[in-house]
Amino acid sequence: MIVAPAVSGRERFKSYLRKVGSGNRTSKGMSREEAANALELILYEEPTPAQIGAFLIAHRIRRPEPQELAGMLDTYRYLGPALTSEPNSRIPVCFCMPFDGRTRTAPIYPLTCLLLLACGQPVVLQGGSRMPVKYGVTAIELFRSLGLELSGLSLEVVQLGLEKKSFALVHQPDHFPLAETLISYRNELGKRPPVASLELLWSPHQGQHLLVSGFVHPSTEDRAWEALRLAGETNLFTVKGLEGSTDLPISRTCITAHLVNNNLERLVLRPHDYNCRGEDLKWENLNTWAIQAKKALSNSGPLRKALLWNAGVYIWFSGYAKSLKTGIELAEEILISGQALAQLYQLISWYSKPTTQHCSG
Repeated sequence: MIVAPAVSGRERFKSYLRKVGSGNRTSKGMSREEAANALELILYEEPTPAQIGAFLIAHRIRRPEPQELAGMLDTYRYLGPALTSEPNSRIPVCFCMPFDGRTRTAPIYPLTCLLLLACGQPVVLQGGSRMPVKYGVTAIELFRSLGLELSGLSLEVVQLGLEKKSFALVHQPDHFPLAETLISYRNELGKRPPVASLELLWSPHQGQHLLVSGFVHPSTEDRAWEALRLAGETNLFTVKGLEGSTDLPISRTCITAHLVNNNLERLVLRPHDYNCRGEDLKWENLNTWAIQAKKALSNSGPLRKALLWNAGVYIWFSGYAKSLKTGIELAEEILISGQALAQLYQLISWYSKPTTQHCSG
């Protein structure tokens, strides 16, 4: 009996490339399993650089289909870092945002996280170093400018941070080096590859959580809903945020939606109705942002209104307030009382301890 030789990863990848790169009329989507395998092969760099580059740009042009995104999520869940919550603890809010950061508008989410933590709401973030194509400011840099250093930590310490302080930030260079292999392709292609869509859907947290995903275009939101449904996510908010982030604008009506157990509720939020309308603050630099951020945490300055709006919405979304109005009122109480700043200083103190102290205590 003649046994057919096993097909190499490079040959399998060539078949995936033919599927996505054959043009509008003849190209066809991969199955979930094929998309998962294609991304795994890319991360391990089994295909040639020419094959990987061709695949990424062809897939971007054709746009990944929901089952393909679900397959890519499978690979990130399998190969990437994983955090878990303790049994019977409150489920975390997991913010999914572009890894290539912000360049036009001042970020609000680090401050929103502090207010949520002050309520007792766990939060999980993820991100990387400055990344093509935007090379925008990152979560690590923003927290560092406030005195909170979150890079260089082991995944064990990050997990302990979630358990002890209800906060975790997974940093791709520290915790998912396989995914770093894609950075050179992002830079050379000069375009966001399909994995950028994946980053808007993936959280390292495993188990029950509230997933919040930012989007820019309605078609992106539609694909996100279906991909996350296939991937088993049952509690999801999508947000048409600033630069595709989960930060809600105050200059316009906010388009959001809550998808829970396959039931979709569209939520159109108007900051004007809650005395929160204003101009979205432009990004300048880290030093300026840090000054603005600390003023906002003290209930003053140009970021205050945006922080009240964002924190109020997410306090409401996470179930700590029965209405958006109540959420905004609670956010203001937290700022006035100094609890948000106190939360920052507690995190600075905890994360500045040597690793041995974390693991022993």
